[in-house]
Amino acid sequence: MSKPVELGSLRVGSYIVLDGEPCRIVEFEKSKPGKHGSAKVRVVGIGIFTDSKKSYVSPADSQVDVPIIEKRSGQVIAIMPNSVQLMDLETFEVFETDMPKEEELKNKLLQGVEVEYWRVLGRTKIMRIKS
Repeated sequence: MSKPVELGSLRVGSYIVLDGEPCRIVEFEKSKPGKHGSAKVRVVGIGIFTDSKKSYVSPADSQVDVPIIEKRSGQVIAIMPNSVQLMDLETFEVFETDMPKEEELKNKLLQGVEVEYWRVLGRTKIMRIKS
């Protein structure tokens, strides 16, 4: 799920949907309005799931999609070679998600560990391990 917002209201560190991929904004440049049009905004974002860099240029008053991020807690049930089985601690739903790419996170994943995961646009990603 996502909601439309005005592009000029976003800042570095905000989230935006670029080419169907939720991204965190790492660069944000706003040009002044000129004689022939409105102010333009140049946004560079890094994908939450793919870590790919995407850029976007548009008028500051245009509408863009901002992903709705659900931050939830889960417990690791099982660790497979390419995925992790989690149980949500509120709904007790059991599901699989991809193994995190970060080595630091991957090394700390053990059965029974509590993690924070994000659900964004119908996809899930383990973000950190709760202590």
